[in-house]
Amino acid sequence: MASATSATTPAVRVQPATLLRLADIDPATNAPFDHKKKAEKRLEELRAQLSDYQEKLYAEHRQSVLLVFQAMDTGGKDGTIRNLLTGVNPAGVEVSAFKQPSAEELNHDFLWRIHQHTPGRGHIGVFNRSHYEDVLVTRVHGLIEPFAWQQRYQDIVNFEQLLTRNGTRVLKFFLHISKQEQATRLQARLDNAKKRWKYEPGDLKERQLWDAYQVAYQEALAATSTAECPWYVIPANDKRARDQAVAEIVVAALAEMNPQPPAATFDVAAQVIE
Repeated sequence: MASATSATTPAVRVQPATLLRLADIDPATNAPFDHKKKAEKRLEELRAQLSDYQEKLYAEHRQSVLLVFQAMDTGGKDGTIRNLLTGVNPAGVEVSAFKQPSAEELNHDFLWRIHQHTPGRGHIGVFNRSHYEDVLVTRVHGLIEPFAWQQRYQDIVNFEQLLTRNGTRVLKFFLHISKQEQATRLQARLDNAKKRWKYEPGDLKERQLWDAYQVAYQEALAATSTAECPWYVIPANDKRARDQAVAEIVVAALAEMNPQPPAATFDVAAQVIE
């Protein structure tokens, strides 16, 4: 099972240790974001709030935020991250993308390369793909045995708990698109010469493994969504609704964190600027 986060977002929060079926979540839903002008206005408001919170977070220098994005190919990770962070001071943001591990990275445990990119105090860190690749791609392609990816679930939970105990708020988003929507987006990349660089023939091989990936995602989300580090399934066929849903959740989390700039350590009244 999973539960809707609120009446203001179509996002679904995955309950701890509860298996959900992605097929039961409509990736095309956009309510309540189906009014274009209202949605655009609300997204502008959320961006302004996010910018304000990010400045306070940076000044406070005590807490941090880690946003994890996972999706099937063409799921919209790049677009979501770009639209979310529009207007945010880049000095306070760290974006990391994790692809196939290097030989050096393979010489260490699977979390070694990840930990080096977690956000420092006062920063918002963004993972465009993440440590979850090591229980998804590796599983679907048979690169590790079942006992290995099942053990990694617990390793991930422990790792994220460590981050939380050290002041990092972890929010995880699975951008949920339909198989038909993926086909449409792949074709659009192929047809548009300016977008063709995003297309890879290997995408078609991964597409043939769609069902296996759905099962892998379902089990990974259930095993690693916790009260402190939740997973959210974001219906992502509609890009505007996707972006607003993510922004609503991030801004709400920052509001709970309530970062505050430090008080002045000097006598303000005594400062005379001539």
